[in-house]
Amino acid sequence: MRPEFSRLIDLRQLGEAPQRIGATREECAALAARFELISVVRLDASVTIVQEDAAILVTGRLRAEVVQSCAISGELLAVQIDEPLALRFVPARPAPAVEEIELAGEGLDEIEFLGSAFDLGEAVAQSLALAIDPYATGPQAEKVRAAGLFGDEVAGPFAALAGLKTVPSPQT
Repeated sequence: MRPEFSRLIDLRQLGEAPQRIGATREECAALAARFELISVVRLDASVTIVQEDAAILVTGRLRAEVVQSCAISGELLAVQIDEPLALRFVPARPAPAVEEIELAGEGLDEIEFLGSAFDLGEAVAQSLALAIDPYATGPQAEKVRAAGLFGDEVAGPFAALAGLKTVPSPQT
């Protein structure tokens, strides 16, 4: 299955000029569904691509506008994302025959690709996913926290446990 935001870059067509990729309205909607956001308003990246032996080094910036729900109140939050990109694409290697493998530090951030092209769009989409704050809070969050799960009478980190005291235990 092809990713929602796919931009294949053919190694045989690499140039020295910076490149810019951007998601269409349909791709933004698909990414919003994938990342469980209200919407992705805009996603683009400006990058420089350099080949270093067999590896491809991609550096630049990811910029996006997303709308997500506050983790506490559920209110809509418009979020601007501006993140540096530093990606390293390497040709896929055969899987080792041993069950347990140890990765060296430099191998942890590599993205493998097959053939003569790599998917810059999917790498940018994954970078966007990592840049989204899953616990983003809005201006109403403190009011909701103060009210607690059971209203004003019980609030704090153990409010849910306090509510369990009032539940009758089943008779045996």
